[in-house]
Amino acid sequence: MKRRELFSSLASPFKKNDEKLETIIRPPYFQEESDFSKICVTCEDKSCTTVCEENIILISEDGTPLLNFANSGCTYCDECAIACKDDVLQVENRKNIQVRFSIDVLKCMSWNQTMCFSCKDPCLDDAIKFLGMFRPEINNDLCTSCGFCVKVCPTDAIKMEIVKENNDKEII
Repeated sequence: MKRRELFSSLASPFKKNDEKLETIIRPPYFQEESDFSKICVTCEDKSCTTVCEENIILISEDGTPLLNFANSGCTYCDECAIACKDDVLQVENRKNIQVRFSIDVLKCMSWNQTMCFSCKDPCLDDAIKFLGMFRPEINNDLCTSCGFCVKVCPTDAIKMEIVKENNDKEII
C-alpha cells in the first residue's frame, strides 16, 4: 500500500460524500458564460464529455458542461474545445479555470505536523510550496487551477473559491 493510499483510507470516514456538483465550474475555453445556457442545452452529442481524457467534464441537470475535480484534474489538452461543434468552447479562448485553490490549515495533515506531500506531488506547475516540511501554501500566481491537487488530498483540505469575471468570489 502506498503512503497516499494509506492516508486516504485513514481519512475517508472524515470526507464529505456530497460532491457539490451544484456549483458550476466551467471548462476553460469559453468566451461568454451565457452561451452555455443558450447553446449547450441544444447540443445532442455532448462530445466535450466523451473526449475529456481525465473524465472531469460532466453534464449538469440543465444540460450544460461543468468540471468535477473529484476524480482528476484538467490537463488543458484542448480536446473539449476542438470537439465542440457549436463553438461555445474554442481553443483561442483558453484561460485558467475560474477557480482559486487554498489550503485549509486546520484540515491539512502537514499543517498539523504529519508529513504529507500529496498535494505537491501532482502539481505540474510547482505552485504548492512548503515552508520547511510542514506548511504548504498555494502560490496563486503559479497555479493554473487544474485541480489535480483536490482528489489526492487525504483530508479534503484543498478548498476552492470560484472567481467570477468581476473578481467576486464564491467559496465552495
